[in-house]
Amino acid sequence: MTYRRRAVLIAGPTASGKSALALELARAQNGIIVNADAMQVYDVLQVVTARPADKDMALAEHRLYGHVDPAIRYSTGQWLAATKDVMAATPPGRPLIFVGGTGLYFDALLNGFADIPQVPEEVTLQVQQEIQALDGAGRLALLQREDAATAARLGVADPQRLVRALAVKRVTGRLLSSFQDDQQAGLLEGFAVERMVLGPDRQVLRDRIARRFEAMFAGGAIEEVSTLRSLQLDPSLPVMKAIGVREIGAWLDGQLSREEAISRATIATHQYAKRQRTWFRNRFGDWPRNT
Repeated sequence: MTYRRRAVLIAGPTASGKSALALELARAQNGIIVNADAMQVYDVLQVVTARPADKDMALAEHRLYGHVDPAIRYSTGQWLAATKDVMAATPPGRPLIFVGGTGLYFDALLNGFADIPQVPEEVTLQVQQEIQALDGAGRLALLQREDAATAARLGVADPQRLVRALAVKRVTGRLLSSFQDDQQAGLLEGFAVERMVLGPDRQVLRDRIARRFEAMFAGGAIEEVSTLRSLQLDPSLPVMKAIGVREIGAWLDGQLSREEAISRATIATHQYAKRQRTWFRNRFGDWPRNT
């Protein structure tokens, strides 16, 4: 008898208990845990990004955690390529357990992804200045001239999408719509896929987030941020925008008290969790909810 390969997808907001559930399943099913969180891919920030602790990593196989140099702008396309390698190296009988809070990773895993080159920040800023004086009709007319296919798909040229389309064309010479037409297929075709979104009670989640930052301060987050700052990286890099980096940095510089740094990081995390909840509700509304 031929068995289908299995994949378990565990999504949810930060501090919802995803990693603990993934570890429980991996130990029970001899599974391999695959990171699907865009911040946990980076080296240096294990505590700050709530990457699984070393003792937990030793209890089951974990892949794609802390494997990226913080100086790199890691893309969804790169994550998919690394995931393909993990899948190719995994025996068919072992389930793959994808866990994380980055919805775009799960979306790309299931539905495919248009691998669009990175657009330099200066190009994005230049395009933003170009369209600043345009109203909605003017933006749509500009997009129709520059990329009629994208304009037809959108119907309304909101500023963010217009900037994206024009910046891609400036950098690559290709239309955004042409990249989308070349979208790669999802990776889980033929798999038996189990999906779930964790959604703890809001107050429970708030309490967990507050306790997490208290523990981070005592558990190595300060040393991690100090190490990261010593690398003198470009402030626009994704790793420099991890929640906690700016707040702990301000405390190290004497600009905030310890309590203020923890409070600001906690508030930022609440806001991030809210955005994650909204994203999962809108895009994965048919996934089973686990509390």
